[in-house]
Parts: sequence; C-alpha cells; structure tokens
Amino acid sequence: MVAAQTVTDLDGLEMREIIYQKHHRVEGAAWITINRPDRRNATTRRTWREIEAAIEDADKDVTIGVVVLTGQGDKAFCAGGDIGEHPDEEAQPSKNVRIRAHGGIEDILKPVIARVCGFAVGGGNHLAYHCDLTIACEEHAQFGQNGARVASPASGHMVQDLAAIVGMKKAKELWYLCRRYSAKQAVDMGLANVAIPHDKLDEEVDQWCREIVVKSPTCLAVFKYTFRDTYLWLRDHTDMGAVVGDVNPDFYGEGGEAVEGKYAFLERREPNFVKFRKNIIGKGLRDEDIIQDS
Repeated sequence: MVAAQTVTDLDGLEMREIIYQKHHRVEGAAWITINRPDRRNATTRRTWREIEAAIEDADKDVTIGVVVLTGQGDKAFCAGGDIGEHPDEEAQPSKNVRIRAHGGIEDILKPVIARVCGFAVGGGNHLAYHCDLTIACEEHAQFGQNGARVASPASGHMVQDLAAIVGMKKAKELWYLCRRYSAKQAVDMGLANVAIPHDKLDEEVDQWCREIVVKSPTCLAVFKYTFRDTYLWLRDHTDMGAVVGDVNPDFYGEGGEAVEGKYAFLERREPNFVKFRKNIIGKGLRDEDIIQDS
C-alpha cells in the first residue's frame, strides 16, 4: 500500500493556492484542490501555474491512475478568474498559463474527474467541462458562463468544446444568456455525469476512482488520446486575441469594453455595454468579407 502524501513544492514552485495530495482517500488517486475559498476559489495566474505543475507531476507518477480536481469548501468549485487580481492592469488576460493548464488536463493520458460542489461558473465551468468526468453536488453545484456579463470573451476550443458536450443550441444558450444551472439540469444537458447528495459526494468520487485505477492504463490512455483530437486541433489553430481583434480592435483599449465589464463587476453595478456596439466590425468573420477576399 502506498502512503498518502501532500505535496507542498514542485521544482521550486510552492503550492500556495492549491492543495495537491497523492493517494488521497483512494490509492492511485491524486487530488488537486483549489484553495482560495475566501475568493470562491477564483483563479489567479499563480493558481493556474500550480494546477499545471500538479497535473504534470501526476502524469509522470506511475503510481497515479486518476486525478480529482475540486475546490475547497462547498460554496464554489471555481468561480472563474479572479477579476480583481490586478485591477489597475490592462484588462487583456494573460492567456497562456490558463490555456496550458487546460491543455494539461487534456494532455494527461489519465482520467480527470471534476468534483463540483458550489459555483462552477465562467472559467470554473470551462475547467469542469475540460475534465473527462464531472460528479456534481445535488444541493450546491451551479454551472454557467459569465463572459458576456463581464466582457470576458472566449473563442476556439473554449467555445467549441462546450458545443461538443451539450450541443450547439444549448451551448449558445449558456454563452449568450449567462444563466445558472443546477446539478440536475447539468446532468440533463450532458454537462455533468451524475448529481449526488452532499453527504454522499466524496463516497461517490471514491468509488469512481476505485473503478478507474484497476482498469487497463493503456486502454484508458488510448481512449483519452482519441477523444481529445478535436480539442487539440482547435487549441492549436485558434488565437483568441486575434479573433477579438478582428471583431473589435478597441476591446482591450483604454475605456474599452473589457475595462467597462471589469470595473462594473468590481464596483457592483450593471455594465453599460450598449455604447460599444458601434465598435463591432467583424473584419474577415462575416460571409461577405470572406467572399470579397476569395
């Protein structure tokens, strides 16, 4: 039997914003817990670096057969990016570290389970649906997107992956309306696998881990490699910044739409997005532009 281990440092990177545990609860299971409950487990650049490092470590560790990703407490799995992390900086995100962490979830050829208790919204919803499996708390889990509410766009694999999971019409509903969905609704649309009562949640996660760690690792790796083909193409061929620039070159500029969305959130007021409609040009994205260029 392998002893449980809490990893506090990986190649000089101290685990400050996540808790990384190996052989936690089930031998062969690694748990990565976002540990920022005071911020509803909203992620910073450092959080993403730590998640990326932990996933890479679990990938290399031959004693690990499954990874569980969750958030500390029962208020939030992950409430998305911490929009107040650098309030005085330009609003444009530092995308690479987040995309690398998402990519790590796809690249690790071991199943990753999202244990969702509380909010999984915005980037938290991305994180949950990038995982291979999702086990949701029946009473507390809530899923949804925030992008259009706070002027935080996504494109490429972030958008298309959701469409592949729940279907195009439902994905558009999530992205356009920014509503919240219960665990049962998430299961019904295919966003989660099961909804489990809170007092049975960890027991269910443990059972799934036990079933996975005794399966053929080669088969699991082949299945995951096959499932990820579409994601990898979209990840490698779509530049979110380029898409945003084509639609609205001033989006991230001083007094731009991204700044309005960010500060409206921080100031707890409704954003005024109507004034920015005049900035939408959609260069190269509309059919007539494509026809003229061909």
